[in-house]
Amino acid sequence: MQEILLKSKIHMATVTDKSVEYMGSIGIDLEIMEKAGIKPNELVLVADVNNGQRFVTYTIPEERGSKKIVINGAAARLVEKGDKVIIMAFGIYSEKEYKGSKVLIMDDGNNILEIKGG
Repeated sequence: MQEILLKSKIHMATVTDKSVEYMGSIGIDLEIMEKAGIKPNELVLVADVNNGQRFVTYTIPEERGSKKIVINGAAARLVEKGDKVIIMAFGIYSEKEYKGSKVLIMDDGNNILEIKGG
């Protein structure tokens, strides 16, 4: 049997910008994406800690080292600049191949404080 399990999570990142006019997606600093093991165009679930909203979107890389977390398109109406978000990526695994998830714990400036698992 295969199951959908958490692959990686960026925990408590800060939204740095939003743009309703953009075609959609979440922009994430490429360095953060790589450390989390999240690929460009990958499906992610985003939870806004400030207001409880959740939405599904796909990732696009922002400039490496920029510390940007940018919510675009319709989802931009669900967040505010400065909100804390949890970005979750999932994979489909067999019981034998799943080795747990990687979690990046972020500070207020979107610096990685700690990496757990992975």
